[in-house]
Amino acid sequence: MTNADVIVVHSSDLHVDDSYTARAFGGDGNGPLRCVLTAAREVEANIVLLTGDIFEHNRLPDALLRETAKILDETPIDIVILPGNHDPAIDNSVYHRSGISDPDNVYVLGVTHPKAVLFPSIELEIWGHAHRHYEDMAPLRSPRARTTRWQIAAAHGHYEPAPDLSTSLRASWLISDDELAATGADYVALGHWNTPKRVGRRKDVCAHYSGSPDLAGTVNLVRFKSSGSVVVKRHPVKLNMTSTAPE
Repeated sequence: MTNADVIVVHSSDLHVDDSYTARAFGGDGNGPLRCVLTAAREVEANIVLLTGDIFEHNRLPDALLRETAKILDETPIDIVILPGNHDPAIDNSVYHRSGISDPDNVYVLGVTHPKAVLFPSIELEIWGHAHRHYEDMAPLRSPRARTTRWQIAAAHGHYEPAPDLSTSLRASWLISDDELAATGADYVALGHWNTPKRVGRRKDVCAHYSGSPDLAGTVNLVRFKSSGSVVVKRHPVKLNMTSTAPE
């Protein structure tokens, strides 16, 4: 058992693209990604976890994606990605072309790893169900039995304490209190909301949205302490934005 703390930087909804985000970050469509990875290096994170909608859509040009792959490859930190509803892992998605999933330090759930990524050296596992299509699905279905000291459940969807599943007139990709508790995870890393928020009515469930880095201005800094506790704080990111609205 390791005696050192394990540090995970959690972010989501970066929406890397070649239009609004590119303009907002001085023409750099990968601006949000650079901000998150810079923050991770500042805190000496062991893992960066990105929970969905890393890309605005699956039609992004190859030139932009090649730059994304280069950024990921040059980052000296392991990066776990969960595809979301904007960037599902469909055939010919951003994760299947231009080398996004190729670097040795990049793990894409649903692409390079079906459901879980294990990091034995730090006694951590991360599991989650990638969006594989644009239709509705249950992000926290079939929880994974724990095999390591620390476990993170990753999900991209909309939290409602007790959703009414009897009607189709409801939000998609729902996540309930019961599903959060059923994970048994030390931390549930959520994506889909642009604002950071802890959710869940049970005090023993540690479930957080990170929010998008440009709107939240932060990432979630999750520290798995050697003593056995989990501490979640918000760490600021350096946005370097040139505008706040599309032209």
